[in-house]
Amino acid sequence: MTKATELRDMSDEQLELTLKEAKENLFRFHIQAQTDRLDAPSELKKHRRLVARVKTIQTERQKAAEQN
Repeated sequence: MTKATELRDMSDEQLELTLKEAKENLFRFHIQAQTDRLDAPSELKKHRRLVARVKTIQTERQKAAEQN
C-alpha cells in the first residue's frame, strides 16, 4: 500500500487514477465478500483507507488552491 507521503508526491492525475483503481478494487472486494469467501478480508480495510487517504489529500490541495 502507498503511504500518505508517497501519495502527496503524486500529481493530481496520478491521484485521480489511484482513487479510481482503489474504488474499483474496493467494489470487487465487497462483491466477493457478499458472494464468496474473501481470501484476504484485510484487503477491504486497506483499500477503504487508501480511498480515504487520496480523498483527504485531494481536499487539502483544493483548499490550498482556494486560499491562493
